[in-house]
Amino acid sequence: MKKITKKTYLDWYENMLFWRKFEDKLAQVYINQKVRGFLHLYNGQEAVLAGALHAMDLTKDRMITAYRNHVQPIGMGEDPKRVMAELYGKATGTSQGLGGSMHIFSKEHRFYGGHGIVGGQIPLGAGLAFADKYFERDSVTLTYMGDGAVRQGSLHETFNLAMLWKLPVVFCCENNGYAMGTSVARTANHTDIWKLGLGYEMPCKPVDAMKPEVVAKEMDEAIKRARRGDGPTFLELRTYRYRGHSMSDAQHYRTKQEVAKKQEEDPILYVLHQIYKNKWATEAEIKKIDKKVKAMVDECEKFAEESPYPEKNVMFDVVYEQEDYPFLSDKL
Repeated sequence: MKKITKKTYLDWYENMLFWRKFEDKLAQVYINQKVRGFLHLYNGQEAVLAGALHAMDLTKDRMITAYRNHVQPIGMGEDPKRVMAELYGKATGTSQGLGGSMHIFSKEHRFYGGHGIVGGQIPLGAGLAFADKYFERDSVTLTYMGDGAVRQGSLHETFNLAMLWKLPVVFCCENNGYAMGTSVARTANHTDIWKLGLGYEMPCKPVDAMKPEVVAKEMDEAIKRARRGDGPTFLELRTYRYRGHSMSDAQHYRTKQEVAKKQEEDPILYVLHQIYKNKWATEAEIKKIDKKVKAMVDECEKFAEESPYPEKNVMFDVVYEQEDYPFLSDKL
């Protein structure tokens, strides 16, 4: 694994803080109805992405996930201004404003999307890995899902084939405790999600996903296993989300005390504590990073605000092959 250094922690702090503030801004503009539809935020889960990116080879590895998918493409290299513009529904967005919050996509940076169908991305991730094995490409696909998605039959079908064909894929369950508003304990007679891999003799384990260096270590082992042709791994990344399932979630299923207790484990504060403990930066240097992050978020907001909406014909062009649209009413 690439060495974890002072620079690693400083980069983690800046990146994780930017992801958090980026989404805090999205929550703000959502209330102002500048972002429409559903909005699922990643607050609290940033160590999962930070650790994974440290272990990946971003020149060839891939990532696919569900609909909590705004910061992953940024981490993979996509311009955050384009991501925010996509959420605004603007033409400068990653999908010309037509995908929105739940369907960020960046083929250029090997991020194969957020997917709105629960568990729908699981077989797709295995399909990406199958293509890499078929064409003998030295790439690994990280396939993410939530704790609710592991109850889908598609997971079991995918696990079976992935092990049978020894596909270069890492299955990553981001267990944030609740499938929408239903706790893990209420969805199955066991709470150790990682054990689902045992039935397929797939290497599997639980991971403390509130600490990026722990995630990086376990991801590194899983990625190396996949890259050398030994097949998939299933990791249960135990994390927590500080906001609701989506912006419309009243969160009646958990107490404010529970959330406050979990916020004591905030991965950003954890990284900051490691920086201060090792004297890798002064308070003045940290404030400089904070100021830089704020300016970056403001720049993203400005870009999204000033970008134009897509022309109406663009919406037809990506749906219909026939250019004259004979099946459409002139009233549209």
